[in-house]
Amino acid sequence: MNSEVVYLNGQFLPPEQAQISVFDRGFLFADSVYEVIPFYQGVGFRLQEHLQRLAYSLDAIGLQAEQDWPVLLNELVRRNGGGNRSVYLQISRGSEGRRRFASEGKLQPTVFACTTPIRHIYDEGADRIQGYNVILTDDLRWHRCDIKSTGLLANLLMQQQAHRAGADEALLVRDGVLSEGTSSNLFVVRDGVIHTPRLSAGILGGTTRALILELATDAGIPCQETDLRPEALATADEVWISSSTRGVVPVTRIDGQPVADGQKGPLWQHMFALFTRFQHRLMTGEA
Repeated sequence: MNSEVVYLNGQFLPPEQAQISVFDRGFLFADSVYEVIPFYQGVGFRLQEHLQRLAYSLDAIGLQAEQDWPVLLNELVRRNGGGNRSVYLQISRGSEGRRRFASEGKLQPTVFACTTPIRHIYDEGADRIQGYNVILTDDLRWHRCDIKSTGLLANLLMQQQAHRAGADEALLVRDGVLSEGTSSNLFVVRDGVIHTPRLSAGILGGTTRALILELATDAGIPCQETDLRPEALATADEVWISSSTRGVVPVTRIDGQPVADGQKGPLWQHMFALFTRFQHRLMTGEA
């Protein structure tokens, strides 16, 4: 079985055989949207929620692309050996054979997908998860971050800034309010309550963010979606970030200063256990 297979416009191919037009609008203008979906033991994690968000992004940019996405993605994972893989799915508006800012008429969308192996971090246990070191920086992105667009230059620049500072991620601040990370959502724990920035056009509705709130609510842990200012981090008992491929990760240092005592907090330990249990049930067909 070929371990290097991608999907492009109806064909499963080796990567070196997959080609798009130089006039593709995704390539020229980032006129495209994407999703990143983890598969654990060949099972899509929150697959329907990811596909609902994909449909939202497509509708937001006025792009129609009809596919049986679960069949396509499951087959791609199977052809790449199954197991634990991250699937990247991108849909662009397509090509009209020349570079023109305004697109005229309905084009044939370009559909591309590939996979990469990922660690199943929840098999390793909470003790093996390292706390993140993050920085704060101004949010340079456009104001429609609710659309999962491939226009990620600002995200990349802010992530590079974090890496130059020896950090793992950057938390973003816009108009004096915390939004999210460059590729993650944010949670702040204070007095046993989980706080997270409220959803708006400036924040991506993370599928893992939604799951954390569901698990917390089911477990009787109070949650609040609210505006959070950077000062809230100084008095936080715990800070977490979340994403589809990282799950829920504790933040132990911000701008070089420890969060509380600088250790992974007890509520994160509890959430990690809830998340692990949910994931196990999914992979064994119990959820």
